[in-house]
Amino acid sequence: MTKTLVIFVKEPVPGRVKTRLGRDFGMTASARWFRHQALRLIRMMAGDARWRTVLGVAPDVAGLRSRVWPAHLPRWPQGQGDLGARMGRVFRRFPPGPVVIVGADIPGITPQLIDRAFRALGDHDAVFGPAEDGGYWLVGLRRSHQTPPGFMRGVRWSTASTFADTVATLPDDWRIAMIDPLPDIDTLDDLIAHEAAMR
Repeated sequence: MTKTLVIFVKEPVPGRVKTRLGRDFGMTASARWFRHQALRLIRMMAGDARWRTVLGVAPDVAGLRSRVWPAHLPRWPQGQGDLGARMGRVFRRFPPGPVVIVGADIPGITPQLIDRAFRALGDHDAVFGPAEDGGYWLVGLRRSHQTPPGFMRGVRWSTASTFADTVATLPDDWRIAMIDPLPDIDTLDDLIAHEAAMR
């Protein structure tokens, strides 16, 4: 079955994307950083033949019409609701087969990590790439059966409980795999630490 990688992107409008980073880095600089990072990730992932790359865009209308993102890639509107509602909608939208969702603002994502996630779904029902702040940078489902109706409902987003809350919405008998943790870039300190590590 087709493997699908969905990259969640927002229109890089100052004041509407990476606002926590923007408080100290500047809203325009933060939006510019996000656009550069997202395009770098999209180019890298879309060039890999091991999976189909789809963009999950927001806001819906602006994202579908956007000239920022590569025109040759399919786009799906994220729709309304919190992050859980939007990701749950994506998981239910595609035909059966493994689907992995990542955010576009994680510089450490590599094709090797995405391949590892899809491989984990060969014998697991779900896979997560944990983040260092209690959340996660990747979530994937094998989707050999119906997505649980309560999946991602009631999750406390952007807290230390995000990962645990999400796992609690999965059936007790599901096999869950974990791949490498990666840091988020939410604040200026995160960005400085990332750039220092790259050097």
